[in-house]
Amino acid sequence: MGRNVEKEIPRLLFDWYRTNRRDLPWRGTKDPYRTWVAEIMLQQTRVDTVIPYYERFLKRFPDVRALARAREDDVLKAWENLGYYSRARHLSEAARIVVERFGGSIPSTMEGLRALPGVGAYTAGAILSIAFGRPIAAVDGNVIRVIARLFGIEDSIARPGTRKKIGEIVRRLVPTEEPGHFNEALMDLGSGICTPRRPACPACPLSAACLALARGIQASLPARDKAAALPRREASVAVIRDGGGRVLLVKRPRRGLLGGLWRFPGAEGKEARALRSALKKQQGLDVVVGKEIFTVEHAYSHFSVTVHVFDCRLRAGTPQARPVPARWVATGGTARLALSKLERMILQRLKNPRDRARTLPRG
Repeated sequence: MGRNVEKEIPRLLFDWYRTNRRDLPWRGTKDPYRTWVAEIMLQQTRVDTVIPYYERFLKRFPDVRALARAREDDVLKAWENLGYYSRARHLSEAARIVVERFGGSIPSTMEGLRALPGVGAYTAGAILSIAFGRPIAAVDGNVIRVIARLFGIEDSIARPGTRKKIGEIVRRLVPTEEPGHFNEALMDLGSGICTPRRPACPACPLSAACLALARGIQASLPARDKAAALPRREASVAVIRDGGGRVLLVKRPRRGLLGGLWRFPGAEGKEARALRSALKKQQGLDVVVGKEIFTVEHAYSHFSVTVHVFDCRLRAGTPQARPVPARWVATGGTARLALSKLERMILQRLKNPRDRARTLPRG
């Protein structure tokens, strides 16, 4: 594609964007905090899913100082079921850094933003272009798809060299005037027109310049390496009840999968012996592992798991606050705790009379 054609791309895109831009709650603001929260939430998450979370989150944490003051547990609770919980932990940690190191002002430089937990090149580019008007590229999945098709790039986008090439192209295209709108327009084009499947090429403002369309290969781009099958795992969890029928939950470590959320105590694998050993190690509890009540199937981004849920009886020991925090919770009284979708699925099954575990006495 010639440089003269490239120069026309921003104008064509802006003409389309003025009448087709999405009306989103984070649009129309220059507040870098709001842009930051929106961009973190939008990572690997659909816009329609994010909107209600974004609005509730800002009501609870209206500025960076409010977020910095909040307990991490409260931030995780506000994030509940939005997934990829490391994003929430990073937001909480970064807010404290902004207050302590930057006086409560979101950094306005690439270096300053990249120093914050959870802020990568894309998020920093989005904040700088949208909130600060800097002519910096923001390259997300939608933009990668648009550019790969527009410039007929047939190499796999999984390769670093391909992504670097696309980033260089976008940097050439970003105008000095309204760079934030340009980045948002590219995102909107990828989301609504240049979609992963069945792109609406006749409605695209850039169709005359699109090399993939000219070659008839738009449906096969962007190219990807063949995805490996998701590995399958098995795990077991214990439903332990006290004399009042409450169940025991423990808190996950801050780092790692679903860090900081509450869960049923458990172990890898489906063997009763491994579950009993894990409970002894985690909480110093001696339990009798009873019958398997049911199983739950769940898929994460990088693996799927079959969880075997066991009815267990506490024979000796008292749940300790250290090293793993634990508490007894009524199955209907978890509203204040941040739980994963998997835990809520298990709780829902336990509330169902057909699946409810029998409460066993201690001893």
